[in-house]
Amino acid sequence: MAKDFNFPDGVLASQTIADLLRAGVIEGADQARLQPASLDLTLSPRAWRVRASFLPSRARIVSARLADGLAMQEVDLSGGAVFERGCVYLVELNERLALPDGLEGAANPKSSTGRIDVFVRLVTDYGAAFDEIPSGYNGPLYAEISPRTFSILAREGSSLNQLRLKAGACLLDDGALVSLHNEAPLVTGPADVNGGLGLSVSLRADDGLIGWRARRHSALIDVDKVAALNSVDYFEPIAPPDSGFIILDPDEFYILASKEALAVPPDYAAEMTPISPGLGEFRVHYAGFFDPGFGWSAKGPNGSRGVLEVRSHDAPFVLEDGQLVARLVYEKMAARPERLYGEAVKSNYQGQGLKLSKHFR
Repeated sequence: MAKDFNFPDGVLASQTIADLLRAGVIEGADQARLQPASLDLTLSPRAWRVRASFLPSRARIVSARLADGLAMQEVDLSGGAVFERGCVYLVELNERLALPDGLEGAANPKSSTGRIDVFVRLVTDYGAAFDEIPSGYNGPLYAEISPRTFSILAREGSSLNQLRLKAGACLLDDGALVSLHNEAPLVTGPADVNGGLGLSVSLRADDGLIGWRARRHSALIDVDKVAALNSVDYFEPIAPPDSGFIILDPDEFYILASKEALAVPPDYAAEMTPISPGLGEFRVHYAGFFDPGFGWSAKGPNGSRGVLEVRSHDAPFVLEDGQLVARLVYEKMAARPERLYGEAVKSNYQGQGLKLSKHFR
């Protein structure tokens, strides 16, 4: 069935992904989980607590690695189960792929997953890298799940990560990105283009706050319950610093926001990537996908700020207002999605400023 597909270069739109579901290229998926340029993946009942994060390597399949002694305990998610912070789990997903040649996949945590500091990566049989699915892959999908700050409750059918499918050359180089920005501004203010569109951090007040710092030893978070939690039970608000900078404590988790407001036009998709480690020992943004239509409106004005999930490594690190923290790379769509982010799609973060995950009131 897959051999009959002829894909133009670009990221596949929701209507094309729906065709692949009907053709059996993607098995076990729910069409209601389609996003404008991605598919939300869902947990099956089968999970394992594992001794450590691992990749099967190009010569092994995941089940063989589990049988090597990496699996500590099998976990049944059919009635829900707790994923303890500081532990590593592997969950078989409901979805299975039989990709045609020329079509490859990429995965990322969902925005709501990253904002509660849950580290999620996709694993495949014979996989030599996380979150990458090679052209022609035929096999199951797994999610490695490692809560860092909060323990979570998840169950069969919960969705923590998402899949994009791509054909050919998609990525816009710097010249094309500058041209696109000149046609329709992608960020407010001047565009810093160098291997992607630069984003800086805002430490100026947004409703009296510049960010949130996660509290340790908080209660459980049910990943499927929306607007169920009180923010201050889980996060400590951060006031604007008189000094113009804050000091990130090692291994603490922060929610901050970009200074720039972003827009992703309908014929493009975007992904946030970390900056070079040479610019600072910290990580920004676990959840990297931005759908076509994010921060964009045909009537204008355009722009939604990017929420930054920030963690310092090894040593305290000074973060100043306006400091470069991430880059946004843009890819062309193979076709314009029939549904754009913020329009026909339920979109929790359109028009966002400094915003916690959907779990909080």
